[in-house]
Amino acid sequence: MLDLVEKIREFKMSRRSFIGWTSAVAATAAIPVTRGLVAKADESGAGAAQGEVWKTAACWHNCGSRCLNKVLIKDGVVIRQKTDDTHEDSADFPQQRGCLRGRSQRKQVFSADRLKYPMKRKNWEPGGGKKELRGRDQWVRISWDEAFEIVASETKRIANKYGNEAILVTGDDSNIPNVMKAAGGYTSCYGSSSWGAWRWIWEQMGVGEGLIVNGINDRLDLRNSQLIVLWGANPAWSTMGSVTYNYLQAKKAGARFISIDPMYSESARVFEADWVPVRPGQDDALAFGIMYTLLDEDSPSNPLVKWDFLDKYTVGFDADHMPKGADPKDNLKDYILGTYDGQPKTPEWASELCGVEASKIRELAREIGGTERVALLTGWSPARISNGEGWVQAFSALGMMTGHMGSPGNMTGVSCWEYAGNMGPFLLTAGANGAPSLENKIDNNINENEIWDAVLDGKFLQRYEGERKANIQFIYHNYNNTLQTRSNIAKGIEAHRKVEFVACNAYVLTTNAKYADVVLPVATQWETEGAVTGGNREILITWSKIVDPLYESKTDQQIAEGLLEKLGINPKDVFPLSEKQQYFNQLAGSMVMKDNGVDYELLCTITAEDIKEFGVEGKPQKGRIPLKQFIEQGIYQVPRKPGDNFGFIAYKDFIDDPKNNPVSSESGKFEIYCKAVNELSKKAYSEIKPIPVYEPKVHGYESTFENWETKKKGKYPYQIINPHYLRRSHSTFDNVPQLREAWSNPVYISSRDAKEIGIKDGDTVLMSNEFGKSLRPAKITEGIMPGTIGLPHGAWIDIDEKTGIDRAGADNLFVPHIPKGLGSSGFNLARCNVEKWTGEPIEADVKWPQRIIKFQ
Repeated sequence: MLDLVEKIREFKMSRRSFIGWTSAVAATAAIPVTRGLVAKADESGAGAAQGEVWKTAACWHNCGSRCLNKVLIKDGVVIRQKTDDTHEDSADFPQQRGCLRGRSQRKQVFSADRLKYPMKRKNWEPGGGKKELRGRDQWVRISWDEAFEIVASETKRIANKYGNEAILVTGDDSNIPNVMKAAGGYTSCYGSSSWGAWRWIWEQMGVGEGLIVNGINDRLDLRNSQLIVLWGANPAWSTMGSVTYNYLQAKKAGARFISIDPMYSESARVFEADWVPVRPGQDDALAFGIMYTLLDEDSPSNPLVKWDFLDKYTVGFDADHMPKGADPKDNLKDYILGTYDGQPKTPEWASELCGVEASKIRELAREIGGTERVALLTGWSPARISNGEGWVQAFSALGMMTGHMGSPGNMTGVSCWEYAGNMGPFLLTAGANGAPSLENKIDNNINENEIWDAVLDGKFLQRYEGERKANIQFIYHNYNNTLQTRSNIAKGIEAHRKVEFVACNAYVLTTNAKYADVVLPVATQWETEGAVTGGNREILITWSKIVDPLYESKTDQQIAEGLLEKLGINPKDVFPLSEKQQYFNQLAGSMVMKDNGVDYELLCTITAEDIKEFGVEGKPQKGRIPLKQFIEQGIYQVPRKPGDNFGFIAYKDFIDDPKNNPVSSESGKFEIYCKAVNELSKKAYSEIKPIPVYEPKVHGYESTFENWETKKKGKYPYQIINPHYLRRSHSTFDNVPQLREAWSNPVYISSRDAKEIGIKDGDTVLMSNEFGKSLRPAKITEGIMPGTIGLPHGAWIDIDEKTGIDRAGADNLFVPHIPKGLGSSGFNLARCNVEKWTGEPIEADVKWPQRIIKFQ
């Protein structure tokens, strides 16, 4: 160990070096050469030293895709990183290249701010102690035995005193949930944080198999599109992997691009798109204006509406196609024309709401309706608003009106995350790990818009049932950053300071951990046995352990097993499989589609020797490639070419034969009039009409005025959006100094607004609303809709306890905690005031000290 530490010290240390001083602890890991590629010299001769090994490392963050991340290890120390070079790059068979975040992973894993030991808050005691000091108390180092004892004792005490309903567990990882299930159950929470209003409405309308999973065509068919409309989608920033490259192939094939977005995005620049700036939350008004123009200008000589498509595949567009029992007047066509409400949804009407000129709305309608092959693609962000279901309905109806569904080059749906520009059945799937998931004896499930209110007010709406009482006294944060990434952070902090106990698993002092009583240092994915995961429909990536857990950190399962022992429960009853066995099960069960495009076969050939070397239970099997080859390469990618059997056209079976291939709605057709949505909403937070209709949004554009008729500005005249950008993956990586250096964290303000406010580029501004205040340097730009400010998503909140002002620009500080519709999240609808800050200018956050815990 000491010899390895000395070797590490020989490396040069700087901000741009790849190894921080904390890498010393990483030297304890044994790296079998059989589990990695022996390094070979590159053109410069680098990487050829004896004993150097390339291994595939995890890049596990929720950035929207997965890429290949390789690390070069020498004597247990990571000395270099690289990305995919497993095959020659081409348009049909692209390499899966990593981004700047994945390439900075060393700075995250070996960061100086890693939590090294279990710790508790100095002024904590059973029952809470000085709860008001959460977030600003000192930390005391404790042993793992004491940490497990505290968490287990508090679990039993609170369950005995209040019932297991008083325990709230957040996060998706199954380890801590299984512990709490074994201990009697817990209250859970749910939400639509990424999906917004798409999350629950899609199934009812009959477009469901698709709008989250398979609603658009695959990347090779994208090249058949003549026009690609990116509506609230910015893949160049928000979806990594080969997505931008795939879109560029469509551009190369002749596609024109339109970007509809409050900001002029990097995607709009790269694709040379026609930018149509629109106000946040007003996308449905724009869609109605387009649909009105389609109806108004449609004629036999200028067909813009696909009447045959509407007649054959949809329900509810006009009075002649309404479902049985529905009022014929409640059809979409008459709503758009204003037949019964007296308000035609003209481009002029829409323009006042959405900010797009009426002439431009008409131009968009002619482009979308008059082009034969259109990819009408949206991201999740326009629907990431409270009561955003109407936008989902309107966008879908627009695609149906123009018939851009179910044929080559035509598609309408969500294009983001792993599926951006390339949907269809996955050509590879990971095997199940075999670990059981226990049944939760408590069925309380709180919508994430209500979790802090449930803690503070003692009640919540049980999904589709009715109001229930709540008495949350214990919050356990597990594999997430809920306090940071859910609405109204200030109310969340208040809730954390009310309950009797807060525990958190964390690898650094995240917002969750900062406001906890006990923090358990967890290992990163570089320190666990390994996993198999997808990244887009054509790839499967596997990674394995790079280093042993640093300092005293433990894996999530090790922490769970330690808690079970203190709770008096046999860990083997809950976790019968080792982590290595679970990894092997994933490898052994991985499947790949055969060349016929229908059937699947095992991916890995596994020998008895492989099983013995792994030290696990298993059976030999015959697959496509040897197990060691998959592990050493770290990726298997299905080669693609035009005309292969892996192409995908969404809804093609339905379009070709609707009678024998109905969609999932009650009618078997696309339901523009959807009774099921309406009925479901009556059991939720607010009623959703069966057809898309415009209504003012919660804290939307209309609320920025004191008087809508006179357009007198209100107290909070600016709308806030939270663009996802390349410094962070949601809130992850915000602590990495190199990424802070590469990407500053300003607030984007239009030049027109800046002139009115009296600020210039780089000035510190104060943003404020009824929920919080924050300081940020201003970035003045022509590339954002006036009246809108862009506050990048995910900055870790840093509140000055004396002034109550956040210095970091935490976007969710300003978001209202108001559930509407089916309970979708509303992150992209908030409003605030912006003014020039007269105090000390905010220092660039790259200069801020890291959250390094020093024990006294």
